[in-house]
Amino acid sequence: MMADSVTFIFLNAAIVNNFVLAMFLGICPFLGVSAKRDTALSMGLAVIFVMLVSSICAYGINWILKYLHIEYLRLICYIAVIASAVQLVEMTMKKFSPTLFRALGIFLPLITTNCAILGVALFQTSREYNFVQSLAFSLGAGVGFTIALLLMAGLRQQLELAKVPNVSQGAALTLMLAGLLSLTFMGFAGLGAQHG
Repeated sequence: MMADSVTFIFLNAAIVNNFVLAMFLGICPFLGVSAKRDTALSMGLAVIFVMLVSSICAYGINWILKYLHIEYLRLICYIAVIASAVQLVEMTMKKFSPTLFRALGIFLPLITTNCAILGVALFQTSREYNFVQSLAFSLGAGVGFTIALLLMAGLRQQLELAKVPNVSQGAALTLMLAGLLSLTFMGFAGLGAQHG
């Protein structure tokens, strides 16, 4: 895995193995915040920031824990770092954009428990990425998360203008859209296998 190029790692995390649409991580904010494009973009940017911060910290924490031979503390340390990064985002957003803070609602603090963010830290550690590869992986995962949110938000806003049968309105339609997007992204799965 050490030979993976930075570009391949970025594209693999963003498109081929998209955390939301291919690996099904981070579904809660994906379904909850994807009703409007503006909100989806803001949530995506917040997730990118938290992923980058937690990835950088996870790399340093992993190095320290390996040096001290206490790798069993990895998970609790990663969770603490993620919670701190989310608090930073929350405080900043509340101060500079209270409207957006209210629009994101409960989904902003839920970034702390977003399995996609913890997944970035755990995957980069298990794949033994170096620092630059870790940054590319976390940035790719964040960009992929944002792409998924924006695609879903765009589809949902377009469908507000369409006549949809009563039986498939609301959550049913949202889940059908998510399934179709997931099938679309699964078409990229072969691209990751070609790398060798």
